[in-house]
Amino acid sequence: MEEDRKARINRLKWHCRRSLLELDLAFDRFWQRHEDDLDVQGEAALERLLELQDHDLWALVIGREVTGDQQLIAIIARLQEV
Repeated sequence: MEEDRKARINRLKWHCRRSLLELDLAFDRFWQRHEDDLDVQGEAALERLLELQDHDLWALVIGREVTGDQQLIAIIARLQEV
């Protein structure tokens, strides 16, 4: 079970590598702070968030854009706190 979680986390970390330096830095800090407390729902929300284009994702992270999706709001809040 733990191996499955590690594999999912490693895959998510790989997908967090973005072309915008600002996003890379935000995700690096996110993983340092939240890797151990990211649950299955958080993983799913992060996967959905990572489907966005870099500029759309960055707009959400810096608060220029907002979403009504409660699952995404929670993961964006975690990204914003770092």
